[in-house]
Amino acid sequence: MKKLFITFLLIAGCTAVNAQQAKQEIFENINLSASNYLAYPGPTQEKLTPAPKGYKPFYISHYGRHGSRYLIGDDDYDMPVSVLSEADKQGKLTTLGKDVLRRVKMLREESRNRTGELTELGAEQHKQIAKRMYERFPEVFKGAVHVDAKSTVVIRCILSMENALQQLLEMNPQLIITHDASKHDMYYMNQTDEALKNKKAPRRSNVMFDEYKAKHPTSERLLNTLFNDKDYIKYEIDGVKLADVLFKLASNLQSSELRKQITLYDLFTKDEIYENWLKNNTRWYMTYGNFKFNGGTQPFSQRNLLRTIIHQADSCIQIERPGATLRFGHETMVLPLTCLLGLNGYDQQIDNLDEVESKGWINYKVFPMGANIQFIFYRKSFGGDVLVKVLLNENETTLPIHSDIAPYYRWNDVKEYYTKKLDSYKE
Repeated sequence: MKKLFITFLLIAGCTAVNAQQAKQEIFENINLSASNYLAYPGPTQEKLTPAPKGYKPFYISHYGRHGSRYLIGDDDYDMPVSVLSEADKQGKLTTLGKDVLRRVKMLREESRNRTGELTELGAEQHKQIAKRMYERFPEVFKGAVHVDAKSTVVIRCILSMENALQQLLEMNPQLIITHDASKHDMYYMNQTDEALKNKKAPRRSNVMFDEYKAKHPTSERLLNTLFNDKDYIKYEIDGVKLADVLFKLASNLQSSELRKQITLYDLFTKDEIYENWLKNNTRWYMTYGNFKFNGGTQPFSQRNLLRTIIHQADSCIQIERPGATLRFGHETMVLPLTCLLGLNGYDQQIDNLDEVESKGWINYKVFPMGANIQFIFYRKSFGGDVLVKVLLNENETTLPIHSDIAPYYRWNDVKEYYTKKLDSYKE
């Protein structure tokens, strides 16, 4: 009984540490609270684990999200300008409210006719990711090897691809590059599965999240700093929506050149910033993670992508010097693919929404702007045994597969495990 009690204390202690760790990280760097709007921070792991003796990298298979972008919808820029402008006409804004109106007008002007497009920072992110890939695995890119790149048909993804390829060509002009962006490849590059999508948010799931949000209110104090009339807040505006959009703008500002001039994070207390992230983190888990109450099947939205990665890797292994396969898409592929692969335990099923963070499911570690998953393949000689390791945002990961040489895994074991998992899903 004493041992059982000690074990319970250790588990409870680990849970508390995980929860505190995420909160502390956000307090130290509020940009992390941006979830999928986090500008790519670069790898935290400076030195990768050396490969087993004699093994050298020979092929890279990659899927990456586009770089930093403007918000996708005009309404995210127009709505706060409209609401605050009308309140200003009515004399309902505080001094701070007037200044926030000035700042959101600046953001709207910068984004005019550019919503959803790649920013300058987004282009630079992909150059740097490609540069590090080349420098970390020079054997893959040596000489006149083939680099095949695919993008979704969205312009920010195409431009992300082109910036990465330009960087690789600058480092090795001998590279033989093919690149494409076609609806032909969207069945795996950006799969649309309406049947699975319709199961994403059943009524029970939505009710659970509404109850969860009610425990984490973040708008009242903020609204009272922007408007000077409580009745105006209550009767004339959708205060919760306005607060949510202002937080979205604050989060995405780090991807804009205006980040050098203004911020919107100063509108929120540290606790409000954390609470806003907490709600977003939980919602992302519910809609793309292994969530029990929508069937736990959303990660299988990337089944075609994973099958393609496996099939193309098997084909490239038959080539003496295959080079690299690069793919450029969206966070709504990177996140469920991470969960499907079970990288770093992101395939875990968490029934209690209050435990999502404490159990280590932290979205900003997975899908910032420029997020990427890299499969690095190794062998001693052509035709020999093949090893693979997987990097998430350029950091080594663990797979839910036994290996006595982790973070390296035997390709045959990896292929067998994921093929069985994919075959277990019935459409």
